Amino acid sequence: MSRILLAPMEGLADPLMRHVLTAIGGYDWGICEFVRVTGSVLPNRTFLRTCPELHNGSRTEAGTPMRVQLLGSDPHFMAGNARRLAKHRPAGIDINFGCPAPIVFRHRGGSALLGEPELLHAIVSAVRAEVPRDIPFTAKMRLGIEDDSLAVDCAQAIESAGADELIVHGRTKVDGYRPPARWHLIDRVRAAVNIPIIANGEVWTVADFRQCQAESGCADVMLGRGALADPLLPLKVRGEIDDDLRAGWQMLVPWVAVFWHGVRERVLPKHAGGRLKQWLMLLRRHYPGAEALYQQLRPVKEAEAIDRLLLEAGILEALPLAA
Repeated sequence: MSRILLAPMEGLADPLMRHVLTAIGGYDWGICEFVRVTGSVLPNRTFLRTCPELHNGSRTEAGTPMRVQLLGSDPHFMAGNARRLAKHRPAGIDINFGCPAPIVFRHRGGSALLGEPELLHAIVSAVRAEVPRDIPFTAKMRLGIEDDSLAVDCAQAIESAGADELIVHGRTKVDGYRPPARWHLIDRVRAAVNIPIIANGEVWTVADFRQCQAESGCADVMLGRGALADPLLPLKVRGEIDDDLRAGWQMLVPWVAVFWHGVRERVLPKHAGGRLKQWLMLLRRHYPGAEALYQQLRPVKEAEAIDRLLLEAGILEALPLAA
């Protein structure tokens, strides 16, 4: 059976969103936002802050295993941080060779390393030496920086250095998040290595999921922004629910309430509305009900006013929060 995985998404899939998505269900495991490694071994609190699931056996409240991702370019410090992280017994350790963010790229992290297969090998080898064999060890990469000419070289370097599995996003750094994701090029990488390859990129619907599998040759698929745009997508892929937009929105409404409660508990009131609107902007891609709610909330900035509107809309029955 295919595995459905939740991608690491900085600024989108934080602990609260991971809680909501995995509680809705359908994920085999996921990866937290990355931990940035520079010239030091980070304190334990950094790992615990980024992945509070480590306090719960490295699982979300729903029981979904969450792996921790490291991002950096120095093999020595990547290894040192992996050694410390491993003591927390994460559900897995992943290395980020895919982040296209300009600030990460400028500081020689993420996708910036895809022009140096030898460095990828050195990093993965150094980390592999510190990760116990009973902790899954993976890496996530894009096809390259400007083109895919080194994609196979990078994948083979990661494989030979000891990674258990490799996640491949079907775009280059320069592509960013512009469609399409070139799933057929993931298949070329898959055919060149012997470790399992997981396909990632531009999967928004059940049809996308099946087409991604067909073109990439991969049974397993990692969902990124598509997971936020349709939190029911894993259940639809598994055939557990029908693709009924009206019924689906009614299933999601209580989780919008859960998310808003969590935002109000964690985020300053002046920033709270932005977090909800960010999610609704993705949800409205599929759900007319989300579009209607987004348009209603769009001009509203004050968190207390959003509280009232959500109550009036029947989304919240009560808000046990101090004003």
